[in-house]
Amino acid sequence: MPSTQLVWFRNDLRLRDNTALSAAAERGPVVAVFLACRRQWRAHGHGEARLTFVHAGVQALRESLDDLGIPLLYRDVQDFDAAPAALLEIAREHEVEALHFNREYPLDERARDEAVSDRFQQAAITVHDYTDLIAFEPGDLRTGQGDFYKVFTPFSKAWHQRISAEQLAIRDTPAKQRPPTDSDPIPELPKKDRSPLIDDNRWPAGEEAAADRLSQFLRQRARRYQSQRDLPAVAGTSGLSAYLATGMISFRQCLQAVMSDNGGHLADGDAGLASWVNELVWREFYQHIAAGFPRVCRHRPFQLATDKLAWRYSDKDFQAWCEGKTGFPLVDAAMRQLVETGWMHNRLRMVTAMFLSKHLLLDWRRGEAFFMQHLVDGDFASNNGGWQWAASTGTDAAPYFRIFNPTTQSQRFDPEGAFIARWLPAFEQLEAKARHQPNATQRRQLGYPDPIVDHKQARQRALDAFKNLE
Repeated sequence: MPSTQLVWFRNDLRLRDNTALSAAAERGPVVAVFLACRRQWRAHGHGEARLTFVHAGVQALRESLDDLGIPLLYRDVQDFDAAPAALLEIAREHEVEALHFNREYPLDERARDEAVSDRFQQAAITVHDYTDLIAFEPGDLRTGQGDFYKVFTPFSKAWHQRISAEQLAIRDTPAKQRPPTDSDPIPELPKKDRSPLIDDNRWPAGEEAAADRLSQFLRQRARRYQSQRDLPAVAGTSGLSAYLATGMISFRQCLQAVMSDNGGHLADGDAGLASWVNELVWREFYQHIAAGFPRVCRHRPFQLATDKLAWRYSDKDFQAWCEGKTGFPLVDAAMRQLVETGWMHNRLRMVTAMFLSKHLLLDWRRGEAFFMQHLVDGDFASNNGGWQWAASTGTDAAPYFRIFNPTTQSQRFDPEGAFIARWLPAFEQLEAKARHQPNATQRRQLGYPDPIVDHKQARQRALDAFKNLE
């Protein structure tokens, strides 16, 4: 008689194309479990937007599992240290043969999973863990010298050369179980962890919503992705980052959809589709970095020499950046988009991050934490990798002398000032040309602050700080 299998859901909140779930269902009837670790997630910097979206995703997952007769057990354990005992209690209660889960790669998550595996081994219960979040297990792609890749371009080249049909194959969805078993009720999210920004209109949760977004993106925008992805006033991106970060959709589902629309190609064919694939490979690259260089999980820069950089400490400047009151319209509009929606356009993530770390010369870790606190798509590896890139402390880092001018970035990527006017409504009365850099009179009329730094002086200050490291 087939033995019961326990599947532990984490950042893989879906039935379709879920490696652990599919493998477990082949071995016997499945019991699923989700551990809510809100105190731990808070310690990792996640804010209400992410917590609310995950909670809604678990509710959607429960409904999908119920349709298959698979019970979802819900346990509120607060932190990772409580995970081994909670899972073992469930395993014994349901007399499971094995535990199944998909791997995660930041340091604390790996330590948690090792502790769970050790506890289950002591209890003589088998543990199966799977590569699911990414195509290649960290360490499987290495340079000719046997090292982890430290630069994206050669990593991407190796990824495309070695990716196989098996790695891209969609995993089977389990068949309906009989007799069905009731799931646990999902308790209401505590008020302190709820965000009013996350609702069914802006961020519908679950794998059906994710599939709908992917389909809509491919139908309407994907082939213009390369030309429109940097334009914040245009809905030119996929809108899938939050769904990828929580596993409501898999990278395989995305790539299979691309190949279906692109004659079987990933790296070539339609330029827009190939460009979007490149962004998915970036996500994998940063997961490899988190696993291969765990110092980045300990608030350390990838480029160790930059640990000695003389950062400024100005709460006043940091607060102006957080509140969108720097006097640089594109920066301020972007920060208001983040705080008011839980999301920021990727081009603007680079602009605002570089402004904080270069123009203000404030420690990038403060900005990284602020982003994580507000982002619905907050993912440690991608957020850390992006911030270190902007600050020139990370892998594939922008040379320290590359310092985006927010005004020219605005003129180039928001030429009509439409994005600026959307988030700084007073700017609607200005001509498009003036929205990028209002003069002193216009600022007074709008009640808009003067720039908190001079671009040229700030640029030179950042250059000097980096040169002092040499």
